Amino acid sequence: MPASSKTASAAQTPATRDAILNMLKREGELCASQIGPALGVTPMAARLQLYALEAEGLVEARSEAKGRGRPLKIWSLTEASARVFPDAHQSLAVEMIQSVEELFGAEGLAKFVKKHGDMQRKAYGEKLAKAKTLGERVKGLAKARTDEGYMAEAKKDGRDWLLIENHCPICSAAKACTGLCAGELKVFSDVLGKDVKVTREEHILAGARRCAYRVKASSTA
Repeated sequence: MPASSKTASAAQTPATRDAILNMLKREGELCASQIGPALGVTPMAARLQLYALEAEGLVEARSEAKGRGRPLKIWSLTEASARVFPDAHQSLAVEMIQSVEELFGAEGLAKFVKKHGDMQRKAYGEKLAKAKTLGERVKGLAKARTDEGYMAEAKKDGRDWLLIENHCPICSAAKACTGLCAGELKVFSDVLGKDVKVTREEHILAGARRCAYRVKASSTA
């Protein structure tokens, strides 16, 4: 089999398929010439897999003019791609939220959200107990959130840290109860430290590709 055929075959494996989906989830829009080398295959091999994913309705492309040559295809995930990422039993969660509100009203729902936040605060607090610096706390929180399906990562940005969540496994539940997002922002502020300010800069529910939180300390940590 020619080398080019072997490369193309390698790009069709489930592992490569998943790697492309995860790469687009984490990085946003990319072209085949960026995806291929990052995965150890040729741009053409990556393009073949992208076309297959497009046929599944998981990715889509837009054209971008580049000089006099052929327009460049820029690929991104579709809304339908959410089905291949963790969903944390969203349908059940939405039903439970609706039931709580129907049975106990807005006050009961608020208590439910507070209880959820208290449980998160306790769990994250235990996981971050040994962290000595702000960086260690943000990284530890990112690890905890990744374990829950948020595809989270911690990045240094000048004097600040960014907590980035590339996926929301409770998106449907958060839409049904916006208090969940507000509650989580408060939880992050509490577990990351008293002298830390956490602000949300990107929000999936507001149409962004990801949720991003800026973590700013009163002193370098």
